[in-house]
Amino acid sequence: MTTTDNTAPATLDALSGTYTFDAAHTRIGFVARHAMVTKVRGAFNEFSGSAVVDAEDFSKSTAQLTIEANSIDTRQAQRDEHLRSNDFLGMEEHPQITFVSTAVKQTGPASLELTGDLTIKGTTNSVTIPFDFEGAATDPFGNLRVGFEGSVVINRKDYGITWNAALETGGVLVSEKITLEFEISAIKSA
Repeated sequence: MTTTDNTAPATLDALSGTYTFDAAHTRIGFVARHAMVTKVRGAFNEFSGSAVVDAEDFSKSTAQLTIEANSIDTRQAQRDEHLRSNDFLGMEEHPQITFVSTAVKQTGPASLELTGDLTIKGTTNSVTIPFDFEGAATDPFGNLRVGFEGSVVINRKDYGITWNAALETGGVLVSEKITLEFEISAIKSA
């Protein structure tokens, strides 16, 4: 439960500070097309992340995220085990998925672009994720919380994840394009 407080910043220009992602109120998810007809949604349940925000010069801001690959959850145990295997995430050799920012740019009064190195299954590529500032509030414990939402589409083949199965009707079982979704709740350090 959060409450809006007059001391909570309403715009990006008042957000300077160090923040830690609140895993209990943050969702790191993904969406993939399945059998060319529907979408499968999932999330990673174990991760940690932080950000240092310099609202006077956003180019000096940084962010990092570490995801435990074995925490993948699509609400179907057999599919999750397959996704953990070497056909997909290869979590025994690559137990973590990481993102480390290389650039931050303010694109509007309540929006940012976060560019960084995304590493999946041992392969690193640069991605740019647009984020919208969803607001700030002081929670009942006196913590300043901020919310950001963003998403980016990646091609899983760019990360060496090439497994697929052809369908009798044409097409493939799993889409190459995957949408990564970030719903971040972060708490400012004292």
